[in-house]
Amino acid sequence: MNEEITLDLRDFFYIIRKRVKMIVGVTVACTLAAGILSFFVIKPTYEAKSTIIVGKPQGNEKNGNVQYNDVMMYQNLVKTYAEIAKSASVSERSAQKLGGSLTSEQLKKITTVTPQQGTQILAITATSKSPEEAVKIVGAVSSTFIEESKRVFPTGGDIQIMDKAKLPEEPIKPKKALNIAIAFFLGLMASVGLTFVLEYMDSTMKTEEDINKYLGLPVIGIIPKNMEQQN
Repeated sequence: MNEEITLDLRDFFYIIRKRVKMIVGVTVACTLAAGILSFFVIKPTYEAKSTIIVGKPQGNEKNGNVQYNDVMMYQNLVKTYAEIAKSASVSERSAQKLGGSLTSEQLKKITTVTPQQGTQILAITATSKSPEEAVKIVGAVSSTFIEESKRVFPTGGDIQIMDKAKLPEEPIKPKKALNIAIAFFLGLMASVGLTFVLEYMDSTMKTEEDINKYLGLPVIGIIPKNMEQQN
């Protein structure tokens, strides 16, 4: 049984060694393609983020126990405010503030409203090919959201921007290093798989080892590939 395992491993390494140039070529090609796409073809996408806090109305002083209940109530209200932020009225008015450069539907696709679980905080994010535009979008959506919330839900909590959107320094995608690493492993796996497929489909005998292995016959002699012509 040990001999069979040894033979299988020898076959495996023999096949890999026989087509090592193809494996290296395919792997390098995939890695280079991913690098070119990530660095020169795919445009970077930037993300800006603003956080909004929902609290009790100012001047509403209560005892400690009720204050805790207020916190729990406003945590639940955050979900309601999230739906207001996602509403068509907010996206339409935000699009108007941006000067019509984006439609309401386009704005909905590139903005995300996320309630922070267990807190009174709401996060509004926007993505764009331009970092400046991403900041402008978040600013427009955040201010419009606060205005609309006070209009449609005047009895709700006190809504304020906690952190304004900052100009993003690095894009969120493409993730260049990750893309190159994935391309390297995919290229390696694909080339190794192709190697074994080609080996399985190739029924010709090319070496003395093939004759010994498949026919069990001794090699009496070989004919060199390059024979000098006798005059």
